[in-house]
Amino acid sequence: MHLHVNGRSREVHPASDASLLTVLRDELQLTGTKEGCDRGECGACTVLVDGRPVYACLTLAVAVDDATIVTVEGLGSNAAPHPVQAAFAALDAAQCGFCTPGQVVSACALLARNAAPTEAEIRDAMSGNLCRCGTYPKIIAAIQAAARGEFGALPVAGSAR
Repeated sequence: MHLHVNGRSREVHPASDASLLTVLRDELQLTGTKEGCDRGECGACTVLVDGRPVYACLTLAVAVDDATIVTVEGLGSNAAPHPVQAAFAALDAAQCGFCTPGQVVSACALLARNAAPTEAEIRDAMSGNLCRCGTYPKIIAAIQAAARGEFGALPVAGSAR
């Protein structure tokens, strides 16, 4: 089967019951996507599939054949981070950092569909991503700063970068 991951076409050969998370981490070596609860409760494994945030731990790899997938690695780089990545780093929105990839991906999905969300809209959009360290106020501040353009212009909806 084929996946379009972070702008590259990739051929993968998953078992019929393999999750997208397993394929990303074990077959494609994209370890930014974290395995947390493995039950779709924490959001650490959130990736974009055709622009929509999904839990990779609950998504069968065979169900996304030929889909466009963006992981946290595909949003930006150290030299050119996505504005949300830059905001999270600058505003110390991560404490332990384990949930950060899923938080960042979910925030990017939110800002792609709503470039100026209210705090209530941010809270609602991020409700599927849990942070055990409790950095929610900083996460909200980082998303608001990214939305205001404080860390660069947001990419045009539909593009990975």
